[in-house]
Amino acid sequence: MKKVIVGIIGSGFSATLHVEALQKVYGVDVVIKAVAGNSKEKAEAFAKKHLIPIVYSTYQELLSDEEIHVVDLCVPNVMHAHIAIEAANAGKHIICEKPITGYFGSPEAVSDQSETTYARVALQGALQSADAILHAVEQNQVKFMYAENWVYAPSVVKAKRLLQAGGGTILDIRAEESHSGSHAKASKRLETAGGGSLLILGSHPIAAAIHLKHFEGRLKGGNPIRVQSVLAETASITKNSSFQEESKHWLVTDWDNVETWASLIMNFTDGTKAVIFASFAVLGGVRNVLDIYTSNSVIKCNMTPNDSCVVYAPSTDIFAQEYIAEKLETKAGWNYTNPDEDWVRGYPQEMQDFMECIAEDRQPVSDGQLSRDVIEVIYSAYVSAETGTRVYL
Repeated sequence: MKKVIVGIIGSGFSATLHVEALQKVYGVDVVIKAVAGNSKEKAEAFAKKHLIPIVYSTYQELLSDEEIHVVDLCVPNVMHAHIAIEAANAGKHIICEKPITGYFGSPEAVSDQSETTYARVALQGALQSADAILHAVEQNQVKFMYAENWVYAPSVVKAKRLLQAGGGTILDIRAEESHSGSHAKASKRLETAGGGSLLILGSHPIAAAIHLKHFEGRLKGGNPIRVQSVLAETASITKNSSFQEESKHWLVTDWDNVETWASLIMNFTDGTKAVIFASFAVLGGVRNVLDIYTSNSVIKCNMTPNDSCVVYAPSTDIFAQEYIAEKLETKAGWNYTNPDEDWVRGYPQEMQDFMECIAEDRQPVSDGQLSRDVIEVIYSAYVSAETGTRVYL
């Protein structure tokens, strides 16, 4: 059995998802050897919880460990590019949490020093950053594995088999990821997040739509069907004065300069469409939904919520000790839970593919090209929202 030795950079929410998924990989001997984080104390607690033997004080120390084959980047978006490039130069394969990168300049600095708009500068900067990562990956002949779990979700994988069997044309995709808001400080500001709901949440349904049209194109003509143009609107809807004056807030409110709502129309080169929604102002847990309308079928992928297990409790303390669903505001009343929420969303399947890629020396289903396509769509959408025009890629 091929052994793959992993180093984790980061010790927060996404690192937990990834480690728990890596521990479920079968057929490959996966050894999580070390972790490094911004806080040594948090990294040590993370290592103790997940039985990781080594805690490095810095990610540079982890990268210098010659035994480690692959590094898993679970750090704020602003840190992705420089760590990924250093990892590639150190000869490490890379797993990178979404998005691959972004633009992290201050809007004020751009407006003071440039004749163009912030969104156009951001588009150019984000693509340059993505290209620099992928260039380093190619130059060092390492693998880049884009951690886009929607592509691996069982319902989406089944949808691909149904599309292949049915032979119809995908005419219309409607997809959404929304919830009540992130509590991570880095997600609140453009300078650390690179964007708001469209980037942080929308990257999932956008990637799935791109992936499905690429899949359809290869099935029918050998070449992927690509995004031709985008039309978008964004808003900071939680800055609404009436909402701000409410005495109790169930939604996260301390956003700085990122959008909390976004709507995007993706226009493909074959004339078909995808409509994407992404909001930090939706109660009731995380919405991960994908509807595919073809010329001869309808396929609905309800990752979360779904009714595989529905529960009711008259009081919050009844299920206080048991996990129900991510971003759920209350455990009272009717709620949708999952026997295995991570499996439904594709996290174990994602890591299974990545470990097999390294062991078998092949490319992943979710790769660097998909990660770059997502960045181009999202930052082109920011230009569209800023200018009120359709933007061609």
